[in-house]
Amino acid sequence: SGTFTLEAPATSTNRTLTLPDEAGTILTTATAGVPVNGPAFSAYGSATQSLGTSVTTKVILNTEEFDTNSDFDSATNYRFTPTVAGYYQLTSTMFFAGGGAGGVGALYIYKNGVLFKQISSPFISGSNLFPILSSLVYANGSTDYFEVYLYQNSGTTRACGSNSASFFFAGCLVRSAT
Repeated sequence: SGTFTLEAPATSTNRTLTLPDEAGTILTTATAGVPVNGPAFSAYGSATQSLGTSVTTKVILNTEEFDTNSDFDSATNYRFTPTVAGYYQLTSTMFFAGGGAGGVGALYIYKNGVLFKQISSPFISGSNLFPILSSLVYANGSTDYFEVYLYQNSGTTRACGSNSASFFFAGCLVRSAT
């Protein structure tokens, strides 16, 4: 019910407006909370990284599969700094090479240089370890940033992944802050 006015576009290009056969609200990029064209990225490490024992190590994620808003730094800091305030789904998995039993492997997401989320698993003799961490997080759209770190305390140096299937960090805007 009610009325609405559609104005002709300022260009000579033909435009088509398609309306659904149901009642509801039409959402636009100006609608609060709608993540239309929000930042999304996926990055991975292109080389095997060695992890010393009992040392927290920042993951080198130097290859981008995509980065829709140039918010992921794959050259220097290997971090995601979202430029739109809102709620982001971040997911990471890392591969730890198998070996003897003992100790744990841990995957961390840091926010602004401080441990924010983590998951850890024990090493089982001869088995590889693939911890997966996923979390919904808030970012202010200007200064907040997210990084991935690994830790292991098996008593020996271990190798971790080198491909996009088992060694990645990805995220996307789920809902804007407004």
